[in-house]
Amino acid sequence: MSQDIHIHSWPCSYYLDTRKQWVSGRLSLTPVAIRFTADKTGELLVDFHLSSISEIKKESSNLIFSSLTILEKNTKHWFSSLQPSRNVVFNILEHFWREQLLSSQGAGAEAAALQPTKGKELTGLLTGSQKRLEDTAKVLHYQGEQFENIMRGLNKIEGDMDVADRLLTELESPSWWPFSSKLWKTPLETKPKESATVSDSKHQEGILIRIPVIITHRTDSNVKPGKLTLFASGLEISDCNSQVLHRFDSKDVDDIRVHTPYEISVRQRFIGKPDTSFRLLSARMPEVIPILEMQFSKKMQFLEDALGFVGARKSPQVDLGTSIWQAATGLLGGVVQPSSPEGGREGMDNDQVQLQKQEKVSQEEAKELKQILKKLKGLALETEAELERQDEALDSITTSVDRATLNIDKQNRRIKKLT
Repeated sequence: MSQDIHIHSWPCSYYLDTRKQWVSGRLSLTPVAIRFTADKTGELLVDFHLSSISEIKKESSNLIFSSLTILEKNTKHWFSSLQPSRNVVFNILEHFWREQLLSSQGAGAEAAALQPTKGKELTGLLTGSQKRLEDTAKVLHYQGEQFENIMRGLNKIEGDMDVADRLLTELESPSWWPFSSKLWKTPLETKPKESATVSDSKHQEGILIRIPVIITHRTDSNVKPGKLTLFASGLEISDCNSQVLHRFDSKDVDDIRVHTPYEISVRQRFIGKPDTSFRLLSARMPEVIPILEMQFSKKMQFLEDALGFVGARKSPQVDLGTSIWQAATGLLGGVVQPSSPEGGREGMDNDQVQLQKQEKVSQEEAKELKQILKKLKGLALETEAELERQDEALDSITTSVDRATLNIDKQNRRIKKLT
């Protein structure tokens, strides 16, 4: 993904210390940097990395103007006349700055360790694939539970249709028929309450992913920090105190618009009253979008600024499975059976020897890779079996619906004759 993706920009003024004057322009935010461009000259006056920021504060300039200050290394940058408001810009900048610090700390910890090898890179790739497959399995498991609930509902409908059929038969029977009263004595089939089991499964539902977000509700200009939580059955938006602002079940979501790789909007339409809509911005949104695609593929809409992200992300995935298995097989094979004897290295220069050493996979890494591949294979088999079960359930549901439709039509005709 390009680091020059434009996340947000705001009209504002910047205090240029060399000229001792305020310059109007636009403050821009990218995933890794902050920039300010002057309106009149188009000159780039500010351009620094988020990781170089040590402090972001709300202050006042000349005791009058509300300003935003950013301390970058030993330089303090002043921004004022921020639109739509200083709080909006502060919340967004602080969010991306903190997330950048967290990622930088993780990168620093990795850099402090040994130089990453091909084995570690492949382990990370397979671990990511395992996480995606686990998320897919959770979603499919929830869909399987929904199919079971539908089947129970259809079975109850069929039972009610049988009762209705007996009642209609009683009504159609002549008054002198001696056995008609027995039809009324047929005990109704009682079934346990299913709503409790459905609600219990919802409360026991696992979390797919939870990320910090900046929330804008409907068309309000104010933004506030919060959290986005994805479940297999939908998504939940809460504030920074973990108080739930709104929960969207899968059936409630009408559309999800991806404005940029870092910003989405979720909407539920209503007739006769305003839609429920939330706009969510997060530095970790690229982790969430693939899961949303899996859950709401028909409801996702990628706008122009996000189309490049989709192409860049999807194109390598076409052969992702093949590349993973081929790379794993090749690397593991290289550990068990080295491809070239020691004598074959005599003609290599130092760079080639060093490159070959770097591409080696240690026995510990190979063991870890084998374990991950074994888990992936098990997950893949479980997912395939679940898909087959859901195909069978869909066929059964379709048959039951067709049968119920025919029975309803038949009973409607019988009722018309009686009336």
